[in-house]
Amino acid sequence: MKIYTKKGDAGKTGTFGGKREDKDSARIECNGTLDEANSTIGLLRAKLGEGHLWQNNLQKIQKDLMDMMSHLARPSVSNKVNSNPKPEDGADFCEAWIDELESVITSPSEYFLLPGGNEVSALCHVARTQIRRAERRLVTLAKEDPECVEPYISAYVNRLSDLFFTLARAEMDKEGVAEEKWQLFLYKRKKK
Repeated sequence: MKIYTKKGDAGKTGTFGGKREDKDSARIECNGTLDEANSTIGLLRAKLGEGHLWQNNLQKIQKDLMDMMSHLARPSVSNKVNSNPKPEDGADFCEAWIDELESVITSPSEYFLLPGGNEVSALCHVARTQIRRAERRLVTLAKEDPECVEPYISAYVNRLSDLFFTLARAEMDKEGVAEEKWQLFLYKRKKK
């Protein structure tokens, strides 16, 4: 079987269930952005190496992203059943990992940071920003097809960006790289 079909040459692509949509539709934009983030996570995993402590969790996230993308690719009007798993534990998984990471980071998270630090931290920030863009595309898709964007998907994607912010901080803390602080979080400024 050939990888190319030529069916997308006119700017449309197939969805789960057979419907064709414009390649710039909210559904395709959302899935494309999640795919970008998944690829960045793959690059991060390659940079970390096989034995790194984060490998299993990052692989779980990659698989969960693939499952979520398959569900988002199915318009709610489709009669086709999607048998891929629904990673409904995603938000809880992220929160548990964030709590674990924060328990060993030596300074609290109180500042907006300039992305960077080292290569691993910078890759975490790239994934974080791609995930934030995917979250914005999810909102657009939910307006067009509310039944397609189940609450567990929105919650998981929201927590993923927090997780990758925390992973960036954990990496810098572990390597002794100073964070480049921009300004206090708003809720911290109001307390002063």
